[in-house]
This record gives sequence, structure tokens and C-alpha cells, in this order.
Amino acid sequence: MKLKEVFKETVIAKGHPNIKALHKSTFEITKEKFLTPRGDCIIGVSANKSVKDFSDTFKKLVKKPGSIVLIILKAGNQTDVIEARGHEDLKLSSPTSIVVRKSGFIDDRTIAVYSNKAAADLNRSLINALRKADTIIEATFKILFPS
Repeated sequence: MKLKEVFKETVIAKGHPNIKALHKSTFEITKEKFLTPRGDCIIGVSANKSVKDFSDTFKKLVKKPGSIVLIILKAGNQTDVIEARGHEDLKLSSPTSIVVRKSGFIDDRTIAVYSNKAAADLNRSLINALRKADTIIEATFKILFPS
């Protein structure tokens, strides 16, 4: 199946010494500046946007049936790529967080569901880089549709 990119949006966040990325069903990027050791799904803090801040165009497209969300994570020379799905029931209203889920669960923070990776599945070299507070992570969310 051939896919066509129709829109993309990028989030910039920072690393943190408490990043563990061990959660088996989600990963999260947050606008919060702090991270306790219990936040095992968080891969970036001090983000420049939450799901609420995504453009209206992105929000409309990610809710269309058949939408595929390709997430490209970059920190320094480390990368990872995640494939997930959009969903018509996405709320996209959280003022603080962006969550990608392996399951179909949707709340106000969810940006994509049925992901092929959670925090525990991400490239460990990328995660190690994110344990430094001065590391910048760039998360690009691309909306694709079958062409």
C-alpha cells in the first residue's frame, strides 16, 4: 500500500535525567518542566506544544477515517520512527500533554492510537540521549493516507 503525506507538525521538547521510558503501552511528551521517577512513559519535557496547540488542520486530518500518524523522533544523531493511527473520537484538548498509545484508549491527551511502539520499545540510544537535560528532542507528526 502506497501512502501519501498530507500534513505534518513538529514538537520540540527537552530531555530530563529522570527519563526512563519503560512504559509498555504509551509514550508521552509534556509541557511540564519537571519529571518524577514515576513518569515512566515520558520521553520529553518542556514541550513547545500540547495536543490542544496542534493546528486545526492537523486535528481535522487526524480524525479522518484511515489516517495514519507517522512519528519521527530525533535527538542529536539518534532517531526512531513510530507508526500509529488517527481516530474520529480523538479529543485533542489537553493543555499539557501529547500521548501515543498502543491500545485504542482515548482521553484528552491522546494524539494517536494502535501504535507499533510504546516508551519501552523505543531506541535505547535515543532514550539514553534524552536523559541529559540539555538534549533537544524533535518529534514530527506526519499525517498519511493511502494513495
